[in-house]
Amino acid sequence: MLAKHTVAEVLNLEVLDLKDLANTSWHLRALHAIRKCRTQALGGHLDWCRTCGKLQLQFNSCRNRHCPTCQGHKQQQWIAARRQELLPVPYFHVVFTLPDHLNSIALADAKTLYNILFDSVWQTLCCFAKNPKHLGAKMGMIAVLHTWGQNLSLHPHLHCIVPKGGVTKSGYWKKAKGKDHFLFSVKALSKKFRGLFVSKLRKQLPGIPQALYDKLFSKKWVVYAKAPFGKPEHVIEYLGRYTHKIAISNHRILNIDTTNRTVTFSLKNYRNQGKKTTETLSTQNFIKRFQNHILPKGFTRIRHYGFLSSSWKKEKLPRLQLQLQLLDKDLETTAVLTHQETSLHRRCRHCKKGILITLLTFDSRGPPFDYKKIATRKIQKYKN
Repeated sequence: MLAKHTVAEVLNLEVLDLKDLANTSWHLRALHAIRKCRTQALGGHLDWCRTCGKLQLQFNSCRNRHCPTCQGHKQQQWIAARRQELLPVPYFHVVFTLPDHLNSIALADAKTLYNILFDSVWQTLCCFAKNPKHLGAKMGMIAVLHTWGQNLSLHPHLHCIVPKGGVTKSGYWKKAKGKDHFLFSVKALSKKFRGLFVSKLRKQLPGIPQALYDKLFSKKWVVYAKAPFGKPEHVIEYLGRYTHKIAISNHRILNIDTTNRTVTFSLKNYRNQGKKTTETLSTQNFIKRFQNHILPKGFTRIRHYGFLSSSWKKEKLPRLQLQLQLLDKDLETTAVLTHQETSLHRRCRHCKKGILITLLTFDSRGPPFDYKKIATRKIQKYKN
């Protein structure tokens, strides 16, 4: 179902003022890419479905990772790859949240602060995992950074998917001692996380006033742990909601008032049991909030650690899967699903079955006037 309104519409309303609204040239570049997404400005391509025979003229996507229009097929490709890495063990979902006292630093030096967040979370979990009282093994983690709240306010937090167990030095799987609740004590994790984070913050960002550190230690830091997933397959479904999510989807934008220059969008109020409500902002305030969630250039927001890291995946992870009695037929099924899912974005939107073939591409000037004749000639070659 297509969204009634888009973020691109809001950006186009303020296109003349985007340069003044943007925090940096990098933010400006991203905003312009999003507003041009799937328009003639980026050129396009002509596709043909071999199954139903329909021609489909489409404009190109901007492929910006902050664009609400471009994330669908990237998400499916990523999920399909992760399916091959599943282990037949319980998985936990843990969320580490930064206090709002750090928001000013996040706006001033997002790259440093968010790197500290990733490093502190992984080091915190490793401290507990290495302890024989808790696990005594090398653990794994997939971490996804989110920086927003429902109202587009700055709310940096890390979603972590953690398997229940780890790998010993001898290379064997060791099941965690915990029951159905999380691996480690959430209260203990919170204190350790706060201590490590503040220590790294002092070293990497000197000059922060002591008053801020006093505030950080005056309140409890939030670490939230959910019960384990029912089956490993459920992890993939759950991850799909978080991996390529952006600050706001187009479907949440309910109305754009072009006269008064306002945007109304839906949100869940988690302070009121998650009840749905709405908020209206001026188009300029909406853009200012939205761009606060555009990450620095080259920053990696999805990271893999431990036995789920890239250095492990090629050789050691397959052996670990076999050790945990993951049957070969299950691996074959996974490969088939992977192929199917990665080709979803190239499926015909009419018959839902055929795979699209690109016959020709064109730039911002648009398709050639005789593109139908060109397409007919190329289709004949495929049929022959």
